[in-house]
Amino acid sequence: MSNLLSIPFKRTYPVEIKEATRKYIFDQGGAHPDEFKEDIRTWQELRKDGVGGVVHDNRLESSLLYHAQLVSILTKLPTDIQLSISYAPAFSPAAIPITLRNLLFERASVLFNLAALYSQLGAAQDRSAAEGIKRAATSYQQAAGTLAYLHSSVLPKLAYTPDDEEIPLDLSSDFIKGLEWLMLAQAQECTWQLAKISQYRNSLIAKIATAASSVYHSAMNTFREANPSVKSFLPSDWLPHIETKEHHFAAVAEYRESMVEYEASRYGGELGRLEKAQLEAKKAYEVARRGKISAAVLQDAQSLLETVKKSESRARRDNDLIYHQDVPAPSALSPIQETRLVTSTVPKGLLNPESVIGTRHQLFSQLAGWGAREAVNIYNHRKQNLVQERIADIAQELQDQVDEELRRLNLPSALEALERPIGLPPSLLQKAEEVRLEDGPAKIEASVDDVKRLAHQDLQILDEALDILDSEASEDETARKDLGLSRLKSHEANIELIEKANRYRSILTQAAESDELVRQKWDEWEESITELTLDEATLEASVPSSTGTSTAQLSPQGKQTRQHARALRAKLEELETLRQDRDQLVHRAKSLAAADDIQARIMKAASGFERLANVTPDMFEDISDEELSKFDKFLVEMGEMERRQQDIVAEIQNLNKQFLDSRKGDPVIKDRENALQALDLAYFRYREITRNLDEGFKFYNDLAGILIQFKEVCKTALRSMQSLSSLSLLMTPTRPTLLALTKESTA
Repeated sequence: MSNLLSIPFKRTYPVEIKEATRKYIFDQGGAHPDEFKEDIRTWQELRKDGVGGVVHDNRLESSLLYHAQLVSILTKLPTDIQLSISYAPAFSPAAIPITLRNLLFERASVLFNLAALYSQLGAAQDRSAAEGIKRAATSYQQAAGTLAYLHSSVLPKLAYTPDDEEIPLDLSSDFIKGLEWLMLAQAQECTWQLAKISQYRNSLIAKIATAASSVYHSAMNTFREANPSVKSFLPSDWLPHIETKEHHFAAVAEYRESMVEYEASRYGGELGRLEKAQLEAKKAYEVARRGKISAAVLQDAQSLLETVKKSESRARRDNDLIYHQDVPAPSALSPIQETRLVTSTVPKGLLNPESVIGTRHQLFSQLAGWGAREAVNIYNHRKQNLVQERIADIAQELQDQVDEELRRLNLPSALEALERPIGLPPSLLQKAEEVRLEDGPAKIEASVDDVKRLAHQDLQILDEALDILDSEASEDETARKDLGLSRLKSHEANIELIEKANRYRSILTQAAESDELVRQKWDEWEESITELTLDEATLEASVPSSTGTSTAQLSPQGKQTRQHARALRAKLEELETLRQDRDQLVHRAKSLAAADDIQARIMKAASGFERLANVTPDMFEDISDEELSKFDKFLVEMGEMERRQQDIVAEIQNLNKQFLDSRKGDPVIKDRENALQALDLAYFRYREITRNLDEGFKFYNDLAGILIQFKEVCKTALRSMQSLSSLSLLMTPTRPTLLALTKESTA
């Protein structure tokens, strides 16, 4: 029986590589899944032998090749392609497997099993001869190196999502570091054994044993300081085994150093070393005995203790009867220097995956890397946001500001009342015709009813989802009573989903309040908007007219009014020209954005990276910024237009004041102005209400899709509960929540 430990494999399960990969490639576009049939088939075949589970030298090459191809795959595919990967915990192969949608989880598990394979190959060596000891030491160092590579190069990238209810504790940072120290300690123990059978000097053997004790101590401390849940994950006899080894080799080192003292005739020092060795040997034996560890380790500890006791008794007798030298206290003894002969040796195939692939086909090499594709997507998203938010939206805000200010100044109605003493202005006739053709009031009434219907429909879907949750809670309560299931109660396990349902209800409540404000606005303006649908003659009759006067008959004050009116009209025309220029600028920006394609440049840059380089979107940040700079000219133009508008509006405000001052005391014209302004304002309120209703319609339609997904999640939970009840799973440690069952967020 071996007195060393080996890491067990993480047991895995079949994975639906073909379906998930084909769907991902199809959804991404740019390539057809059939182009990669051979790559997918090869991936499936490599996984069979590459995930571990068989202890044989030839499986090292299989695992290294599969890992190298995984590195290649991860340069082309993101970590989440909706591929569910399952591995059971390493030390509980019969436990419920942990399932994650994460290719880095696959890579980390493959590396863990590679380290386990190295450790098991080391344990399988015949250490009765020097060659077997050397092979074992090499295997343990490679196991440690694989774990070191896993710890430094993969685990930092292995991120978990809120949907991942369980995470693999055997892939936690502290756990992997502890295993690395353990494998190094066992490699150092092998070098000590080799030094022993090779009859090295006692001083060197003592230093090698001290290093072994030190590395075992590092392993022990790492596990002790780890999270309690991680520490409890180890088999019950592992920590006692490691602690026994720590004290055992501390005792061995002192025992060998006592021989050095004896050879130098320092008999007091010899006895002091033996006393210290006996203390450490006793600790090793007691820990081994209480910890119920392997018989081989217990026997080693017991044998060492007996040897040290005999030597200590002999040395004490000789010193008392013959030498009479002072015996130093254990604390006064100088520490034994360490001679560490091992190191974490990372297999070359991990450091250089490309060398493992060699002339073989690199999987998905013809597929554009996900990092490059994501960089294109990010650029397009930034581009659309820039054009929409900083150009189109700003243009609309500027126009809204102008419209609001002109309505406040009663323009252009005041000018039109003066310029056209009878009849209606063409601009107003055009607006009235627009409302009439759209059958405005009927359109609004229908939209109000549609929005109300959709709101009721969304509320009904939410209520149905909550009813399903209530049914699931009832099923859970029944299962707890009838089957004795021990797990979280329904309302505790589903608290995230219950909170989400409450948020949806709150959103619907706020939306209902907004809908009510829109309905109140419609009630307030219904009569005025309906007036716009009257025929032209009737509408004209509703507006007071004023008698025109020829320019020759005007008083000086009247002539001044006309001058101010002409100046105002000129400024309004400047505003209209500015609006047209602004619309044209928005059109040019959107046209450039539609024609703009950064993909070729990104792909060219991506082709310049190393073959298996991990290409991420941030590597193309400089290209993205440079390409976006082509839109800077539009931002500059928009800024200039904003300043021009401010100047023109300021001039209009000043001219309008002069215009109003020059025509005070003309009630007929004032009445006509007010009537024209009321109709003009009714048109703007019509447009505002229809826009509000369109937004409400889209909002409730979008929310309906989210609520339907939420309802399906609840159905899945209910089916799962019914399935659990029918199978009488009495050993289920925790109750799966809705998020774990679906692995999909309904946002």
